[in-house]
Amino acid sequence: MKNNVVGWFEIPVTNMDRAIKFYETVFNYSLHHEPMGPLDMAWFPFSEGSGAAGSLVCHEDFYQPQSNGTLVYFSSEDVNNELSKIEAAGGTILQPKTLITEDIGYMALFMDSEGNRIALHSRK
Repeated sequence: MKNNVVGWFEIPVTNMDRAIKFYETVFNYSLHHEPMGPLDMAWFPFSEGSGAAGSLVCHEDFYQPQSNGTLVYFSSEDVNNELSKIEAAGGTILQPKTLITEDIGYMALFMDSEGNRIALHSRK
């Protein structure tokens, strides 16, 4: 297999402006907002290579935030970098930085501003 199995992800939101502000604050990058009629999207930065690209997506009929659905892991240099911004940005830390194994690294869980359970992963 040449690429990772997952090629795209979408995180449901109910308030796009609030969600964009949350993710831009926590991860310190800009999202590209693209309203498309009843479907509203904001794309995370991406480049060719390993990993999956994705977006925030808002549509009243088809997308609802979930606290117990599929779990998306965001890559990090050190999960504490993002964890330190979660609560001030309107989210909640569910699990602090936790060692998975020495070979795999660390993870943490948080609830975003929209009610989605999201994870972080770092090697250190």
